[in-house]
Amino acid sequence: MSSQQVVPTEGPCAVVESLGQIGSQWRLVVLYELLDGEQRFNELKRSTDANARTLSRVLDDLRESGLVERRAETDAPIATYYRLTEKGEALCPVFDEVEAWADDWL
Repeated sequence: MSSQQVVPTEGPCAVVESLGQIGSQWRLVVLYELLDGEQRFNELKRSTDANARTLSRVLDDLRESGLVERRAETDAPIATYYRLTEKGEALCPVFDEVEAWADDWL
């Protein structure tokens, strides 16, 4: 047996860390839907086929990550809108590249 010790790294690489913030199925679906601009909660629910509880949880997670912001309309009819933040919009080229890769390889 070798007596060499393995020194742990500081943490995951940037790719792994970033995928941790955006990488769940529902997060990716919601982020992709918001690439076209602000949407109401019910519009997102309809376009993603997510149930209300799942969508609400995912939107909360994305808000905590700073990728999505929420705007509540208090006048009738009451509505909640979601849109990408600057940080979220910075993912647009990433989605474009993944889409190009999928077109070539899937």
